[in-house]
Amino acid sequence: MEPPKQTEPKGLLQTHELYKYILETNVYPREPELLKQLRALTAAHPLAVMGTTPDSGQLISLLLKLVGAKRTIELGVFTGYSLLMTALTIPDDGQIVAIDLDRKAYEIGRPVIEKAGVEHKIDFIESDALTALDKLLENRDNEGSFDYAFVDADKANYINYHEKIMKLLKVNGIVVYDNTLWFGSVAQPEDKVVDDYVREWRGTVIQFNKTLAADPRIETSVVPLGDGMTICRRLY
Repeated sequence: MEPPKQTEPKGLLQTHELYKYILETNVYPREPELLKQLRALTAAHPLAVMGTTPDSGQLISLLLKLVGAKRTIELGVFTGYSLLMTALTIPDDGQIVAIDLDRKAYEIGRPVIEKAGVEHKIDFIESDALTALDKLLENRDNEGSFDYAFVDADKANYINYHEKIMKLLKVNGIVVYDNTLWFGSVAQPEDKVVDDYVREWRGTVIQFNKTLAADPRIETSVVPLGDGMTICRRLY
């Protein structure tokens, strides 16, 4: 199954030709075939724009390898592109705690995950993320035990997720927050943001970005891939 060519910039890189160059020169040639298949399946979903972009997925894979991740958390799974990327990257005895309210979306990508032979690495929890994180924290052995986390869930709770993930993440562990540039609206005056949904959560994302910038427990880097990704390393 040939995946659709995503040559229109999803996020902030608004030059069509340059984004196409990045994808066709560097991303698509290295994208595993099963991830191409999952992108093709996701393209038919009415909320396909929620899927992780392949260039973002490429960075996720590199981060996982750099940190030597074995135990990870994912908040917000959707059809599972970033989940499959993670499962393909971590060791065979690695584990991903994947949390999402929408099992139906996960089931779209599940056949591809099964085909990849990596489903045994995934513990899918159908739950809101705060409840699931609190349950993880009830077991003191989980504190400081995760190497990596990826957060692409409801923006209203990003700050709450951050506090819980800081307890679960190892020192030198990595957490990646998606959508931190929020369609570019974080740099626009509020009255210039015409989309109601974007305007509704713009202030929340701006406040979250300020919180991360002021948090002494982490060092951060904002990467303008997709809709903006903030990479954080826990310092202590």
